[in-house]
Amino acid sequence: MVQKERRVFQRETADARRQSLIEATLDVIGDLGFNGATVREITKRANVTQGLVRHHFTTKDQLLNAAYAYHMSQMTELSLHPELPKNATAVCHLATTVQASLTAPVMSERNLTLWASFLGKLRKEAYIRETHERTYLQFCDGLAVQIAEAWKEVGRLPDPDVCRELAISCNAMIDGLWIEGAALHSKFAPNEIANIGLRDIGVLLDLDLQSAIAG
Repeated sequence: MVQKERRVFQRETADARRQSLIEATLDVIGDLGFNGATVREITKRANVTQGLVRHHFTTKDQLLNAAYAYHMSQMTELSLHPELPKNATAVCHLATTVQASLTAPVMSERNLTLWASFLGKLRKEAYIRETHERTYLQFCDGLAVQIAEAWKEVGRLPDPDVCRELAISCNAMIDGLWIEGAALHSKFAPNEIANIGLRDIGVLLDLDLQSAIAG
């Protein structure tokens, strides 16, 4: 029994160390850019030895990819599954997703720096491109589901292909506003970017997203 508990403790410690390397990698890229993310700097931030990188990740590229995947998964989770009011409607869920995507902590200067750093490697690094494609589709697929559910709620018959195309358009609008809001946050009033997104995406989908949030 004691041996079993010890093995669990060791496994959790290993997971925690692996996670600390991932988070340290994101911190370094956020501060120093992609080129500054050396193994030496990452392990210094994580307060671990360089050998631990080889223990948990076959290569530095594998660590960088794990960091990008974690970062994008966190952004997707915060956007698609925000905290909802009790008995929230499907339209309210969709509106809250748009709002969450265009406010902190998702919309931030740090997240913009990380996104731009990884995006700059998209053409040259296949592993970055594959992770980007996977996480992009995860968000668009989740958004398409929310659009379909919102339309059903208001009595429309959602066509899967139409919902997919609308999700792509909505994502493009969110991305553009997200970049503007993160890069020039001091130039906008509080919640201005989110309100623009709710209004314009609402027009595209013929849904009153602003009222759904206010209600």
